[in-house]
Amino acid sequence: MITVEPHRLKLESGQKVLDLGCGEGRHAIHLALSDSVDVYGVDLDFADVSTARDRAAPFMDGGEPAGRLLLGVADGLRLPFADNSFDVVICSEVLEHIDDFRSMLAEIDRVLKPSGTFAASVPTFFPEWVCWKLSDEYHQVEGGHIRIFRERQLRRSIESFGHRCYARHKAHALHAPYWWLKCLFWNREDSRLLEIYHRFLVWDLMQQPLLTRVLEKLLAPVLGKSIVLYFVKPPCQSEQAVPALEARA
Repeated sequence: MITVEPHRLKLESGQKVLDLGCGEGRHAIHLALSDSVDVYGVDLDFADVSTARDRAAPFMDGGEPAGRLLLGVADGLRLPFADNSFDVVICSEVLEHIDDFRSMLAEIDRVLKPSGTFAASVPTFFPEWVCWKLSDEYHQVEGGHIRIFRERQLRRSIESFGHRCYARHKAHALHAPYWWLKCLFWNREDSRLLEIYHRFLVWDLMQQPLLTRVLEKLLAPVLGKSIVLYFVKPPCQSEQAVPALEARA
């Protein structure tokens, strides 16, 4: 289950992609299998990176992936990469966990090439607000969510680095009720209702029937659990100067 839509990233063969806060590798593995790009997936959690390696191994070793995948542990506030290293950066469902998220945005801006693409996703305000109201444990667990973003707040924070937003959408509308139920029955993991809804989500993920695809599309603008924003970094000064010189010529 991926949140960022690959076709919106405008990927080109040979590009370098950073999946920052890759977790167990859902975006990193997907892109390495589907596009001829070099994907670097990094996360601060060693256990998640190990899980990502295990999940990727059967595809990367036994199949014929379109791209290459490199996974490692790294701190998003001090990335071990040079300036202007990546053509595309993905940061999905990460910033809501970070106290100093603006410093992480600065690191993303540093490693992203001029004219590069940046995709960020966070929990959408209303579904997340409902979760917080239903359960304190939902957001007070270690490593949990420490803030609820408003879309405008996140967009302005990224645009402060000069990035231009060119697309947006919401995702995972059918997952919002599941998390509400999970929060409602937080200390009752044996809840029959929660189990039934989880089975429904697994069925939807594996079968992708037309009915649920239509429901997801119709409900996403209102109940989408995640908001995804896509940005392009401004070109460097020398690139901006070329059209101006050509115009004068």
